[in-house]
Amino acid sequence: QDLHSPLAVPKAPSSPRQEFPADWSIKTRVLFMSSQPFTWAEHLKAQEEAQGFAQHCRATETTLPQSVQEPRLCSELRCAFQQSLVYWLHPSLPWLPLFPRLGADRRMAGKACPWAQDEALQQVLMSDWSVSFTSLYNLLRARLCPYFYVCAAQFSVLFRAAGLAGSAVPTAAIAPTTRGLREAMRSEGKGGCGCGADTGQGWDTAPHCSLPSAPGIEFSLPLLEESRTRKQKNSGESLETEAADGLGGGSSVEDAGEPAPSDDDDDDGSFSWLEEMGVQDKVKKPDTISIQLRKEKHEVQVDHRPESLVLVRGSNTFTLLNFLISCRSLVAVAGPQAGLPPTLLSPVAFRGGTMQTLKARTISGRARVQGGFEDVFSLEVLGPVLPHALHALTLVLAPAQRGAFRALLSPHEPSAAFNTRPAPPQEDVHQDLPACGLHPKTLDQLSQCPTLGKSSIRLLEMKDYAYTWKA
Repeated sequence: QDLHSPLAVPKAPSSPRQEFPADWSIKTRVLFMSSQPFTWAEHLKAQEEAQGFAQHCRATETTLPQSVQEPRLCSELRCAFQQSLVYWLHPSLPWLPLFPRLGADRRMAGKACPWAQDEALQQVLMSDWSVSFTSLYNLLRARLCPYFYVCAAQFSVLFRAAGLAGSAVPTAAIAPTTRGLREAMRSEGKGGCGCGADTGQGWDTAPHCSLPSAPGIEFSLPLLEESRTRKQKNSGESLETEAADGLGGGSSVEDAGEPAPSDDDDDDGSFSWLEEMGVQDKVKKPDTISIQLRKEKHEVQVDHRPESLVLVRGSNTFTLLNFLISCRSLVAVAGPQAGLPPTLLSPVAFRGGTMQTLKARTISGRARVQGGFEDVFSLEVLGPVLPHALHALTLVLAPAQRGAFRALLSPHEPSAAFNTRPAPPQEDVHQDLPACGLHPKTLDQLSQCPTLGKSSIRLLEMKDYAYTWKA
């Protein structure tokens, strides 16, 4: 197979930039291609590998020259490459692929899962997971962890610290969601903390059972709201055009401006118009449940889709933490993932986290060009490639490949919705995050407001140290 065929590569935009936009989707694979070899990334010495791990753990900022003439002889470059591959994971089960979790039942089928039928073991796993989850959240609130992911079998959650993605407060994005999950979030804490401790339904090790009653988790559906706003705007423009042109089929401008009948009519259950017609006893009236279902049909239609992304802001993220620890749908009850706690992914160390490294290998091949073939060198990185890791890799590749390379990115599709803007653009987002473990340039990139919507970058190209990309 010719992996380097330019025919499979989408066209990149024509306007070069000094920086590419932050992409909050998780990549499962990144293929870097260049006319310069990647032999410098092969066979790292034991000392270079150890130095890379130490630089990561100590959050050492590595500054490389703009161009490295002999990458294979540059130990500093090779150490920085190793540093960029590190991430942290919980739980750590080497025989079981823990990312992605959405749609992973087939890949997990047949794997040893001794906890599937052992409730006591499931309690131990969940207790350990709750401690790690709480540790990550505390680090995030203290601005010592920039962000982390919670990847469950049915949905994923992205927690971001204040100051990232254009928001002055901590945020949490959940995708995809269902109406049942959203209703459970609205009801969280009503009549108790929601952990189920008084009914025996919650995890008895959850650290939140002593919390007072809460009014529920406040959240928004930004993609759905944006879609509705766009439709209303387009509808308004269409009506203005018709009015200006004298169209409208004989109806007046006032009639055209009135909202069309909707399923929300008769929300109070009143059917007095049937009495006026004298047929109130002959027509079967819909019950309250039917009326409610009609009202919610638009919300149900977005279930499992990117538009179902839920955004939680500020102190509600703490309520969400408690909700997720006690949420029964967080852990699958059947199938290959039964009883397995969600996967926690973080760029920095946390309690119970295990250090992992992305898999990287070099590939050499030939690509078709006009008039024949040319040698192309590739570096394949297998995920989960977190947002900071992608940026850190580009900081290393730019000087090593003399400011010219191309990257094909394979995103985990459900996580693309995390590129939705979490805050109004005029919000003051100045926050101090110097000790969060990221390179200053990476932190600057992730602090910008997302601009990709529900898309993600699929092609990233650098020429003369300037980026172009294609979503």
